[in-house]
Amino acid sequence: MTQWKPNATVAAVIELDGRYLMVEELTSDGICFNQPAGHLEYGETLEDAVKREVLEETGWHFRPLGLVGIYLVDRPNSDITYLRFAFYGHPLRREDYPRLDEGILSAQWLSHEDIVALRGQHRSPVVQQCLDDYRSGKRHPLALIHHLGR
Repeated sequence: MTQWKPNATVAAVIELDGRYLMVEELTSDGICFNQPAGHLEYGETLEDAVKREVLEETGWHFRPLGLVGIYLVDRPNSDITYLRFAFYGHPLRREDYPRLDEGILSAQWLSHEDIVALRGQHRSPVVQQCLDDYRSGKRHPLALIHHLGR
């Protein structure tokens, strides 16, 4: 019997002056919008993973302050499930000439209204859910995460 395992991912809800950092990306489903997000890599802590993903997808250095939530999301019409750890925090500085991950078309600061208007192009429903949870004040301390190492 094969053991099923969800794909561990991280994402960042980053707000600056009432706008949120989003990525426009080319996926197998077409052009989509998402928070900066990606897969946890072997040997990384969750915090290291979210810092790396934000930098690779947007060119911004990021300091996570806490968790918005943890989300279990099934990909429609497949046996793939994602376990998303959504962080919130501060953008620190942007690289002068960032080299963005393959498939990333742009990083954009969008208003809440802009993001809602793009709902049909969200990578998944969890994009709006993370933003809504953040905007409703859901904040959890980083101390919830325990990395026991190897």
